[in-house]
Amino acid sequence: MSKTRFFGNLIKTNPTLPTANSSSAYGTATGIWTLEEAGAFRAAGDWPVPASPPGAPTITGVTGGNAQVAVAFNANADNGGLTVSSFTATASSGQTASGSSSPLTVTSLTNGTAVTFTVTATNAAGTSSASSASSSVTPVNPPRGLFFGGGTTKYNNSQLNTIDYITISSTGNAQDFGDLSVTRTQLGSFASTTRAVSNGGIAGGTKKDTIDYVTIASTGNATDFGDISTAREGTGGLSNATRGVCLGGDPGPSDSERVIEYVTIASTGNATDFGDSAIDLEYGCAGCASPTRGIMFGGSYIPDNTIQYITIGSTGNASDFGDLNFNATAAGGASSNTRALCGRAYGGGGGSSPRLNIDYITIASTGNATDFGDQGNDRGGGAGTSSNTRGIFGGGDDDNYGTINIIEYVTIASTGNTQDFGDLTVARVRHGAASSDHGGVQ
Repeated sequence: MSKTRFFGNLIKTNPTLPTANSSSAYGTATGIWTLEEAGAFRAAGDWPVPASPPGAPTITGVTGGNAQVAVAFNANADNGGLTVSSFTATASSGQTASGSSSPLTVTSLTNGTAVTFTVTATNAAGTSSASSASSSVTPVNPPRGLFFGGGTTKYNNSQLNTIDYITISSTGNAQDFGDLSVTRTQLGSFASTTRAVSNGGIAGGTKKDTIDYVTIASTGNATDFGDISTAREGTGGLSNATRGVCLGGDPGPSDSERVIEYVTIASTGNATDFGDSAIDLEYGCAGCASPTRGIMFGGSYIPDNTIQYITIGSTGNASDFGDLNFNATAAGGASSNTRALCGRAYGGGGGSSPRLNIDYITIASTGNATDFGDQGNDRGGGAGTSSNTRGIFGGGDDDNYGTINIIEYVTIASTGNTQDFGDLTVARVRHGAASSDHGGVQ
């Protein structure tokens, strides 16, 4: 403007228009204004500058983690005429996170509880309406693997009550979890997403009918669950998310070594008859599963290469699946929801001839196993567990070093040799293992 403000030309500074992108200075102007000038700009719609809250963002994805979710989004092209200063993601359970860009990570969520999210945008004029709700996502604990009991030698004259745990998706040494309710070796284990269960075993020359359990996400000692039908050593285990299956074991000369029993993992109580194995399972059958089918590798005192399967949700006798490329007993099993692996096996009777090999099968089919790769050395009598992507083999008996504490891992969907993961808290053999994220719970 060219006109002066007061008579005498005492002040000649022109007024300055407010600018739409001045953010926190929205609606302000500099300079000295006459009423005539202010009225003229107001009539022209130039002051205050027209502005509004921004448009709602669009959520593009949500990714669950341990008690947290990352919320990705795109900003709306309509910023309301002003710079967007922040975005806020809000969980359906009430937790929020704010920041200047995507993604926003909302924390303090409850693992295992599904949530949805909305996102808003804020500028100096206000806050947008909420975006459409995201798809549902469930934050979860990182997959945890547990190792149960076992012995300091492969014979039944030494026993441990130690329970160890690892985070399967990482690497590193195992940590102490707690103790079994009954010290024992030559036991089987299985798990749901929340509870891990062990069955059978032997201690001090006495076979055990014990079933006990722990809550996987915590730490502490095991609690009594119930009993298997007869005291047995050399048991195995497999499960889906709801049902655990106790595999075989040696009850003594007068009873069957082919018994298969089951429990409902979320409850407690004694095991119920499921059916029978086609072969004796007195020396540790390696079990693993998809959500519908259970796989049984070997398990006889005199090893053979038999693979069997069951339908977990039903009952009945095991059926022939095919053959391993090697004889196996006291082995470890690991699986995704589509592929099962067998490793850490003895190839000879009575816990002799530890094997180097790992084999795999496609669970939904039948047929003979295919070579997967090799362990770091000839190792048998170990335990196996897994997440849906990574197979874990821990402990056992090494031809060169005796009982070992070595943990190794493989990527289940690929093939290849094992890689070092870390060490158990104590060397052990003929022990159990289970996890919160194996193929049976997917």
